[in-house]
Amino acid sequence: MKENVKETLDFGTMEVSRLFRKLFFPTLLGMVFSAVFVITDGIFVGRGIGSDALAAVNITAPLFLINTGIGLMFGVGASVAASIALSRGRERLARAYITQSVCVGSLLLVLLWGIVLCFAPQVARFFGSSERLLPLALEYMHWFLPFFVFSALLNSGMFFVRLDGSPRYAMLCNVVPALINIALDYWFIFGLGWGMMGAALATSLGYILGALMIVGYLLRPDITLRLMSLQRTRSGWRQLCRHTRTIMRLGLSSFLCEAAIATMMFVGNYVFMHYLHEDGVAAFSIACYFFPIIFMVYNAIAQSAQPILSYNHGCGARGRVHQALRQALITAVAAGALCLAVTALFSPQIVRWFLEPHYPAYALAVEGLPPVCLRLCILWREHCEHRLFSESGARPHGPAHHPAARFCLYCALLRVTPSLVGGCRHLAGRTDGRAADFSFFGHRLLSPREMMAIFVGGKNHEKIR
Repeated sequence: MKENVKETLDFGTMEVSRLFRKLFFPTLLGMVFSAVFVITDGIFVGRGIGSDALAAVNITAPLFLINTGIGLMFGVGASVAASIALSRGRERLARAYITQSVCVGSLLLVLLWGIVLCFAPQVARFFGSSERLLPLALEYMHWFLPFFVFSALLNSGMFFVRLDGSPRYAMLCNVVPALINIALDYWFIFGLGWGMMGAALATSLGYILGALMIVGYLLRPDITLRLMSLQRTRSGWRQLCRHTRTIMRLGLSSFLCEAAIATMMFVGNYVFMHYLHEDGVAAFSIACYFFPIIFMVYNAIAQSAQPILSYNHGCGARGRVHQALRQALITAVAAGALCLAVTALFSPQIVRWFLEPHYPAYALAVEGLPPVCLRLCILWREHCEHRLFSESGARPHGPAHHPAARFCLYCALLRVTPSLVGGCRHLAGRTDGRAADFSFFGHRLLSPREMMAIFVGGKNHEKIR
């Protein structure tokens, strides 16, 4: 049974290019299905419910990203720490990192989303919802927030499965839930007519299945990185606190990067609602639904290189670290060029997946998608490169990812977000009725007074004179 699940992957001696390929292609396929998981919701919501439903889902999108960031923080941090422990022959310590990551991360998310759910209307309004979108946003939140813990467990657990030498099983943990989500989305929305509840419930059930697959793997007695019982002694609690700090320091950059994108979407929702109302947010949501494809490609590159970099760093094999880094960077450049070409050539077809042409948001999205994709490709390529550079020097006792995290945060806030704001102002001022690029570079940044006016008076949907 063990041979059917695990592969022979020696991170210390196997040829680096071959090792990277064995990790990358299953990881990429799994990530593509993970992106399909997200995009399917948008397609069925847009075609089955309408553009307002797309806008309502986008209002709640920052919550998704925060949840993913927490899952990645515990997944990346524990994976890096466990990689180094394994390279030094300390298997029990590696199991402790994995177990404590699962337990602490899950408990934190249960508490966080329980509190948010109690104040769902206030949270939706804070994230920029209008009164027209509020019922749809609340319905989606009520059927998704209780299951966020399974989504985070799936995101973090794939790091552990891949590190244990089972990239194909990690791929299945993405593929199977995505297929289940597609089938349930169609049935719940078109067959049963459940609307937003059906879309949220289908996604939640997919995440539950994927999380159960992860837990089932980690409970196997014949694997290296299996879950273990935690010590309930004073020294055990001290070890738990110490390891949790290490995990969070090592994985903090992943959380900050997701938080940066959540901030970009938060500002974008406010600005588009302020200038272009619900149709503008719906157009923006299509770009936000599409960007997981770009993110997943670069994330697959980083996740495939991460165990090679961390393991060989722990062994002191700097030559192999440099080989893996070079292989990953070449792949990142090629992937970015391919993503840009596909988006530029097939923008109308991509938007038509989500909306019929008679919706006002359709024209906005068709012209805005290629430049948005360009900005996101630049952002994610730079994020991937800096994450790879930081992981190539990972250390178990320090925040190795912080430079990459700060860089990605600055990119999102100081480059992509002002681009959205300036382009949206340009679009709102058009008088000839044609769509315009809502993501231009070159527009001036809003002054503090103007930005404050948007957030304070955004519900009035009036232009700033």
